[in-house]
This record gives sequence, structure tokens and C-alpha cells, in this order.
Amino acid sequence: MTAIATFALVALDCPDPAALARFYSAVTGWEIDREPPDGPPLEDEDGEQSDWVQLRAPGGGATIAFQQVEDYRAPEWPGAEHPQQAHIDFDVPDLDAAEERLLGIGARKHEFQPGKTFRVYLDPVGHPFCLVLS
Repeated sequence: MTAIATFALVALDCPDPAALARFYSAVTGWEIDREPPDGPPLEDEDGEQSDWVQLRAPGGGATIAFQQVEDYRAPEWPGAEHPQQAHIDFDVPDLDAAEERLLGIGARKHEFQPGKTFRVYLDPVGHPFCLVLS
């Protein structure tokens, strides 16, 4: 089958794109585009506060972006009232070691853990994501 398009990125809604980009940069080791020298707010080329920040994936592959939304409400997982809509998985060789590092940068371990080979966490603004034993 011939491709119609090439996957470029996934964007997460959030209240502060710069802060969430720093969190996921710490998770992945990827660089942040337009990181300010002394923290938020990021500004675009016209000096306006940026409502979009993204990570620079090594080798130019697919990446993660962060989009500011007004009145952000965190997803609640599991559940349907404020559904997660999507989540990200990260492969790791050691769940315990990766968990310790994640908790140190602001992730929270979700109280509901439905599996043995993966663990569910919440990022600083409540998006669920998983560490998966590789």
C-alpha cells in the first residue's frame, strides 16, 4: 500500500507547554526547540508568548509537541468522564530504575496498575503514559 502521509508528531494539550516540554525532555533526552535561557514563557519570532513547543527528536524522526489550551482539564484514567484520548509508551530495560528517575522529575505513579510488564504514570499535568519493559 502506498503511504498517504508520513507521521510527524503527537501533540499534547497542556496549560504550560514549556514546563511539559522540559519534563518529556528529561524522560527522552531529546532537545527542546526554542528553550528560553531562564525558563518560561517561551516567545515566538515576533516576541509573543509561544503556545506551542516541541522536542527535537534525534535524526529528525517523529517527535512530541506541547500545545497550550485555556482551561485545561487533566484526563482521568481509567474512566470516561475526562478520557485520556491518547497516551505515550516508552520502552525501558528496567522498570524499577526508570520509575525512580521518573518520580524524581515530577511524574506520579498511577494507583491503578493493570499489568506486570508495564507501569502507568501521570505526567505533571495528568496525561497518562506508560513505561514498558523492553
